[in-house]
Amino acid sequence: MNRRQFISNLSGLLLANSLPAFTKEVAAVTPLTKSKSAWKALLPPDRYDVLFEDDTERSGSSPLNHEKSKGTFICAACFLPLFKSSHKFDSGTGWPSFWDTLPNAVGTKRDYKLILPRTEYHCARCGGHQGHIFEDGPAPTGLRYCNNGLALEFIPEAKALPALRV
Repeated sequence: MNRRQFISNLSGLLLANSLPAFTKEVAAVTPLTKSKSAWKALLPPDRYDVLFEDDTERSGSSPLNHEKSKGTFICAACFLPLFKSSHKFDSGTGWPSFWDTLPNAVGTKRDYKLILPRTEYHCARCGGHQGHIFEDGPAPTGLRYCNNGLALEFIPEAKALPALRV
């Protein structure tokens, strides 16, 4: 174990109990099992890196940050609906942000990559990394689901949602 891993693990042990654990039920979604190489063949490199290599896009780079139309935000990998446009808000962070998800749409796990633990969320169906949850969002949840725009696609209300990718 190197020094960075040790500090990360120690920070996690010290702080994990003081931070809330955000959990969402994901039982209603059947997981889609696909290899990383299969996802890599289907997705553009920048989307693949965000969704399956936990990369983060540059703040302010996503056109979805400014999307204000009615519709649904879906996972860019498997097309599972994740957010309603009515749950989107301008967080001022430069990333699309939402105060809640659709039921059974995301799963969570602890992320220790920046020493202090954070709560990462991912698509409940394909496991694609979406972003992180913070406690500085608006009512009624007080949460901010800070999402990578590359991990999402927006489907306007007048358009049919695409079939789930298999």
